[in-house]
Amino acid sequence: QVQPVESGGGLVQAGDSLRLSCVASGSISISDMGWYRQGPGNQRELVARINWRDTTTYADSVKGRFTISRDNAKNMVYLQMNSLKSEDTGVYYCVESRYGVDYWGKGTLVTVSS
Repeated sequence: QVQPVESGGGLVQAGDSLRLSCVASGSISISDMGWYRQGPGNQRELVARINWRDTTTYADSVKGRFTISRDNAKNMVYLQMNSLKSEDTGVYYCVESRYGVDYWGKGTLVTVSS
């Protein structure tokens, strides 16, 4: 199993939008996929998760602003982030969970300037 690879991070201003992408090494059709983030001085936290049945879960801090989605045909998962705030700054990690094992990407940095 090769770790997933994130992309799409960057420097944006507060109120802007950004879409993160994550590509897995193989089929994700039976995998739960998630996005976590770690801000400066903070612990890593769950941002959003989508299971293999397309049921989604969001952190309260991003509900109504972020949307997680998946494309099983492309082995991809996305995180659409709207109305970004400075507190959204951090390294965003993609996680694939398969048969009880988590595979973490190396992360992509999102910086939101106020």
